[in-house]
Amino acid sequence: MPLVRFRRRMSETDGQADVTVVLPDGSELDVPAGATVEDVAFEIGPGLGRDTVAGKIDGELVEKQATVHDGARIEIVTDQSDEYLTVLRHSAAHVFAQALQRLHPEATLTIGPPTDEGFYYDVTGVDLDEEDLAAIEDEMDDIIAADYDIEREVRSREEAKEIYADNEYKRQILDDEADEEEVTFYVQDGWRDLCQGPHVESTGEIGAVTLLNISSSYWRGDEDNDTLTRVNGTAFASEADLEDFLERREEAKERDHRKIGREMDLFSIPDHSPGAAHYHPNGMRIRRELEEYIRTKNDELGYEEVWTPELNKAELWKPTGHYDAFKEQGEMFAWEQDETEYGLKPMNCANHAHIFADSQHSYRDLPLRFSEFGTVYRNEQSGELSGLLRVRGLTQDDGHAFVRPDQIEEEIRQTLSVIEDIYSQFGLEIIYKLETKGDNSVGSDEIWEQATDALRGALESEGLEYDLEAGEAAFYGPKIGLDARDAIGREWTIGTVQADFNIPQRLDLTYVGEDNEEHHPVMIHRALLGSFERFMGVMIEHFKGNFPLWLAPTQVRVLPVSDDTLGYAHRVKNALDDAGLRVEVEDRDWTVGRKIRQAHDDRLPYMVIVGGDEEEAGTVSVRDRFENEASGVELDAFVDHLVDERDEKRTEPDFVDAE
Repeated sequence: MPLVRFRRRMSETDGQADVTVVLPDGSELDVPAGATVEDVAFEIGPGLGRDTVAGKIDGELVEKQATVHDGARIEIVTDQSDEYLTVLRHSAAHVFAQALQRLHPEATLTIGPPTDEGFYYDVTGVDLDEEDLAAIEDEMDDIIAADYDIEREVRSREEAKEIYADNEYKRQILDDEADEEEVTFYVQDGWRDLCQGPHVESTGEIGAVTLLNISSSYWRGDEDNDTLTRVNGTAFASEADLEDFLERREEAKERDHRKIGREMDLFSIPDHSPGAAHYHPNGMRIRRELEEYIRTKNDELGYEEVWTPELNKAELWKPTGHYDAFKEQGEMFAWEQDETEYGLKPMNCANHAHIFADSQHSYRDLPLRFSEFGTVYRNEQSGELSGLLRVRGLTQDDGHAFVRPDQIEEEIRQTLSVIEDIYSQFGLEIIYKLETKGDNSVGSDEIWEQATDALRGALESEGLEYDLEAGEAAFYGPKIGLDARDAIGREWTIGTVQADFNIPQRLDLTYVGEDNEEHHPVMIHRALLGSFERFMGVMIEHFKGNFPLWLAPTQVRVLPVSDDTLGYAHRVKNALDDAGLRVEVEDRDWTVGRKIRQAHDDRLPYMVIVGGDEEEAGTVSVRDRFENEASGVELDAFVDHLVDERDEKRTEPDFVDAE
């Protein structure tokens, strides 16, 4: 019973007062100092205590033996929790490592964390290829079938170093990351691995597992370090869940934006510009549509468009704290010339702050809003680059509003309202995340609390549900992170809204208040789409290249039945051109069937077929990407429908449905 455990622990913490923890519903619970997550669960109820697998303290997933602190926000993780799959996959990573060392005792283990889609383990000292995975997977199945208990073991740091006398990677972890004199291992069938957990109770809880592929990686993600072999896998509680995942994974391969980008001639990322995209004419048509759409939304919100240079003296970013943050992570492109350090801007906010500071402002001038399609550069590791989704050069639809403190919540609320409208146009579901103060934060607790309350108030006043991501905010202020769930259920991190008291204070930005005194404004940082590169990559995969009419690089293709109707085909094209539609004539010497197949392969929303009958009647035959057809269509009616479909930004071609 929990009271027994509490009394035992109290004997170790005599003289210490109880601590108060906060439960998910906001209620508070007093527990003895030294209580663990599991103890909290038993105090709530014996059944919950018995079902506890792990916990979350202030948003961080921890083992159930983790000690709680005063004021901690506590969530209990059971096998019914969303986080359970993460715990199970962490255990699957250990099962992989044990199986690998059974078959290849010479293998050296480094790290093996869970991921959003499964797990990986980075290893060295063994030569593996794809053909080896089946044997390792069979060994994993044996370990799972044996249902070994997964037991937590506490060792001193020095004992751990002796265990890893021949493993420089684990020793480095012990030197750099182990804060306490005691560290934890998890043990199954006598095999152990250094780990903070959490894990499931036994290997048999892993219902289904598979290894996906092998790739290379770098120790600590630094390409200057040793090259390692990464084995990727995934695990689920049941075979049915695994089968569903594998089907979605195959679908994701078909939707890969790099594959579709080549097929549709949208973009390229050549070797001479790694991590920086070239937009081809087809891709640029999509990007321009997105830019113009966001411009209309910026106009609705009262933003004025600016442009700031990509090249600046590095001194610009030092007062804000960005210089230290980006340089420390190796993400900033910077160099010295004539004893002056220059850099390519990693963000736009310091330049926008300069524009604000270049003039005097009254409280009546606020909010003052600047928007920019600003290109920034971040030195991502080459192994992390991934098409348009992870790049070094990116253009953000960035915006900064300078507001009075009393205007913060309303400014954020209006922004969120527009964001809801934007994503509904694309058929994307938004997942909101409120990211709060982390260990690297700057500024007082008071301004962080005020900024966080404003973000929370805006979300709740708009009736929006959100997840709390404790400790995940940027160093200068809390933020609302926007994740979009696409057509096959994947979640993509895209836009953001942040409230920032710190940078205006650090840069001494001021306005004259109603009291004739100077005051610091608050900066609202926001990106509606995030970066055009990432958003376009997401859109390509979300739509599988089948873009809505308003985004499609070519909206209509006219297919003459023969050269005899080529002249009429061009007259049809001219009528569509005059309406501002993107249209072309297929004049190659092909059969109509081949022209239709090619238009379908090119993912055209509409094709118009014209022959002698259509020319004589002054009509067209219409076929959409779904192979729906309509004949004897009046050209004016077709043009009017397409203009409405484009201007209303409908997500699917619907002319034939409307007939």
